[in-house]
Amino acid sequence: MTTIKPTVFSEIENLIKSLHPETISNERKTVLQPLTDFIQSKISECKEIRMNFICTHNSRRSHLLQVWAQTMSNYFNIKNVFCYSGGTEATALFRMVAETLQNSGFQINKISKNENPVYSITYSDNEHPIIGFSKKLDDDFNPKSEFAAIMTCDSANEACPFVPGAVKRIPITFEDPKAFDNTPQQAEMYNERSLQIATEMFYVFSQIKSY
Repeated sequence: MTTIKPTVFSEIENLIKSLHPETISNERKTVLQPLTDFIQSKISECKEIRMNFICTHNSRRSHLLQVWAQTMSNYFNIKNVFCYSGGTEATALFRMVAETLQNSGFQINKISKNENPVYSITYSDNEHPIIGFSKKLDDDFNPKSEFAAIMTCDSANEACPFVPGAVKRIPITFEDPKAFDNTPQQAEMYNERSLQIATEMFYVFSQIKSY
């Protein structure tokens, strides 16, 4: 296992230390294994690791995965990891996602305030912020080749049997917290999904051996 030299904000570090990856089922570990294998293969080949997390609207799950995967790569000191997100259509990053990340210790700044706002999402003093906004999976902001396409929802998985430029297509789907929008459980369920994603990305990167 990689030696951990945390460089993330202390509040995020404390949250990470509170996660319980041992609760991940064997069935779920099997689902995550292709992503672990992709990352490990790129490290073994001394190549950059590019991952585009894709859901239908690029508004919720794909952003949480992009942010937590980038954060965990930094936490485990895995170099040359570049995380992106996209959708089969563009809408907007849902405000509750930004609030959930902010409550977890991320610094969130809204750079633009149009119908599809752009957010700066920072997890470390020494790393570039993640730029979060809704976009189609083939947007110019995203890679065009040599990346893994991680399908994070069933509808995107079914709608995109082929992702142009992807060298690997990996379905890792999650339940949509959108089902709890405008209910008393909204904040709780967004946090629950965020913690699940954080836990699973912790598990994936904890398996990686660097050379």
